[in-house]
Amino acid sequence: MFVKICGLRTEADVECAVTAGADAVGFVLTASPRQITAEETARLVSLVPPEVLTVGVFLGMPVAEVRDVAVKTGLGAVQLHGRGYTADDFGALAGLGIRLVRATSTDGEPVEVGAFGEDMLILDSPRAGSGEQWSWSALRGQTGRWLLAGGLRPDTVSEAVEAVRPWGLDVSSGVESTRGTKDHGLIREFLAAARS
Repeated sequence: MFVKICGLRTEADVECAVTAGADAVGFVLTASPRQITAEETARLVSLVPPEVLTVGVFLGMPVAEVRDVAVKTGLGAVQLHGRGYTADDFGALAGLGIRLVRATSTDGEPVEVGAFGEDMLILDSPRAGSGEQWSWSALRGQTGRWLLAGGLRPDTVSEAVEAVRPWGLDVSSGVESTRGTKDHGLIREFLAAARS
């Protein structure tokens, strides 16, 4: 089970996620309680071992700026979040030599992995980052490198995996003590539950 811990903001967050066994760590570079700067992202990326994927999360930022930030920070992947991005936007980033991740809800967007040229697809709650659980039943039968997100917590992850059998999981608010502040105990619990 591939697991991404998203919205990390501190060295301690990164160390906890990596030592607990995360396959990917995410850094939010757009307006959010979890937002960090490109400079902070570059510093945190430098602490992550090469076997763990570093993902920059972007929402509403022009693709030219996304490209610049990705190059400056040394990210291993770019995640374009929401309906504002098109297949052309993913095409414009294809030459960077990093992985491309598309994050969307199931509300009217294509839900096939690779539909926009992405390497991975995150299927999220209609209110991304809210931590609200949503109906995962529509995802039964989904195939490819797709990650389930939205409403996942240590106590719900087993149910989610059993219900829809995702390729991977993406969690942020479900491992926080307060909005934007990661709880290292919850990160460890989530990873243990996801792998059980």
